[in-house]
Amino acid sequence: MKRASRGRESTGRLAFQVAAGILLSRIIGLARLRVFSHYFGLRSDAADAFNAAFRIPNFLQNMFGEGVLSASFIPVYARLLAEGDEEEAGRVAGAVGALLALVVSVLCLVGVLVTPWLIDAIAPGFHGAKRDLTISLVRILFPGAGLLVLSAWCLGILNSHRKLFLSYAAPVMWSGAMICTLFAYGGRSNPPQLALSLAWGSVAGSALQFGIQIPVALRLARRLRFRLDFDSAQAREVARNFGPVFLSRGVVQISAYIDALLASLLPTGAVTGLMNAQLIYMLPVSLFGMSISAAELPVMSSAVGSAEQIAAQLRGRIDSGLRHVAFFIVPSAAAFLAFGDLLAGALLQTGRFTHDDAVYVWGILAGSAIGLLASTMGRLYSSAYYALRDTRTPLRFALLRVGLTTVLGYVCAKPLPLWIGIDPRWGVAGLTASAGVAGWVEFALLRRGLSRRLGAQPPMARFVAKLWMAEAAAAIAGTAGRLLPLPGGPIFRAVAPLGIFGLMYLAVSATFAEEGRRLLVRFGTALRGRI
Repeated sequence: MKRASRGRESTGRLAFQVAAGILLSRIIGLARLRVFSHYFGLRSDAADAFNAAFRIPNFLQNMFGEGVLSASFIPVYARLLAEGDEEEAGRVAGAVGALLALVVSVLCLVGVLVTPWLIDAIAPGFHGAKRDLTISLVRILFPGAGLLVLSAWCLGILNSHRKLFLSYAAPVMWSGAMICTLFAYGGRSNPPQLALSLAWGSVAGSALQFGIQIPVALRLARRLRFRLDFDSAQAREVARNFGPVFLSRGVVQISAYIDALLASLLPTGAVTGLMNAQLIYMLPVSLFGMSISAAELPVMSSAVGSAEQIAAQLRGRIDSGLRHVAFFIVPSAAAFLAFGDLLAGALLQTGRFTHDDAVYVWGILAGSAIGLLASTMGRLYSSAYYALRDTRTPLRFALLRVGLTTVLGYVCAKPLPLWIGIDPRWGVAGLTASAGVAGWVEFALLRRGLSRRLGAQPPMARFVAKLWMAEAAAAIAGTAGRLLPLPGGPIFRAVAPLGIFGLMYLAVSATFAEEGRRLLVRFGTALRGRI
């Protein structure tokens, strides 16, 4: 009875833990980005080199890190905990951790040795000193990426034990170390030297991020046996699931690297502009997509009962999760479209980062807005597949999405700007827009597949259409706020339009969305408490 109730527990508290941890880490991450922009600007060879270099070891982290372990490890480990088998759960966790440490160590060593060839494959547009700097940066960053992979193993254990805040707040240590490095060396180093110092700061931050989680993970996994032991059927299941999920994450990463490759062929600033836009774009994805899907995965994986009962539980969770995701993501996409220059300016415009740079990032953000809702809702659908121990279906759909992204991305990045007579540097906005179109195709396939397995999925079109109408009214009101003569820098100029935009959306959406009414009640309660 206790296990069943645990499987049915509300994920509101868990999602709040994830969102709070992500919000804290993203705020520090945006502070890191602002300090980086202050010292490097946008159109800098050193900035492009650092951002391109970071993508290569980051590939290792993303391939073996959170996404793969969440999909392959958490469903098995969480089910064992729900069944009360801590002995087997510790055995599985130890086997996965030992194998991960061995594989990642070997790959880090190989990566350091073959870095020049990796640069030729990932950033063929880099030459001379810019290419040499990128090679040096990659070799420094690789060990830090290995530590972040082990940090993701800790996250899998913490999430399964419902200790979600620490695992998602831990990246604060990584960003904090990089900010300290920038402040320490930014005023007395030229950009290439500062980039090298920042790479070492990143490695130190990776060690801190891992170090803050490992003691808690070891305390929770009381029966942990850290050794290569795959005699267990459950450990072998994790290994079997790892392959398809690894390939699925791989094709997603290949898509990101194709974008980076194409951006490296565009004028200077495209790589850094794409990186800056992606960090802003990932804020709502992480807060409202990742938080809900991450909280749902261990709970859905713990569902017990007949096939019909499990399907009913998953349908209910998907219905509630999709509404929450849409309620917060639709205004995020509208803000990127209508106020992307204000967002980029408030977050990044300082030092060498100018207003023109903020407008450039706005164009890239506007392209990203096309697929923002599809990518966040798709995360929840993928979590449902993983909870059902199906890792192959999302892989097939991811392969199709990458194929579409590659073809559309090339057309939109390279020939399209020439066809329509605009500056070639705006081709990077075509990259993000084409990825959004492909994301909607993947979302439709994920939704149709789950409908066949679990029954008809909840209709969302009418609810989303109402949200967009609320957003249209909010955007008009927010645009009027641009006319207010506010003094100060870009942060102050963004306050009125974005504040009016948010309040208007909340007021209109509360007339038809339960999520809006609950937020209004909380806002009113907090306001009365201050009076």
